[in-house]
Amino acid sequence: MTGHKRLTVVFLLLITWTLAGCAAVIVGAGVGAGTYTYIEGDLKRSYPVKFNKALDVCISILDDLNQPIVEKTTDGEKTTIKTKRKDGSPQIITVAIESIEWTQVSVRTGIVGYWEKDVSEQFHDFIAERLRK
Repeated sequence: MTGHKRLTVVFLLLITWTLAGCAAVIVGAGVGAGTYTYIEGDLKRSYPVKFNKALDVCISILDDLNQPIVEKTTDGEKTTIKTKRKDGSPQIITVAIESIEWTQVSVRTGIVGYWEKDVSEQFHDFIAERLRK
């Protein structure tokens, strides 16, 4: 990458950070599943599966973890699931259609001001593992 291109990338990242109001972190996520995007407590990742498959996987993981669904809302293009973890902390999972074959899952774990990024990453790891089967 030339110096000019590198400067452009850095500039674009700074603009994104400024417009988002907080740091946006993008890290490698795994084979065939894109990247994580961490913005203001939401850890987002896109998966190469249809919406219904991603939603079913998220619900089955919650069932396996014995996390009750407190509230579930949908508007046809996205479904938001509010749940409570065993320690009582909230978790919000949003499953949204990106295209016919791609779905974005956003996981937010913890209370306001203290988001548990590692727990959200673990939930995404569970999703990726089940989708590989």
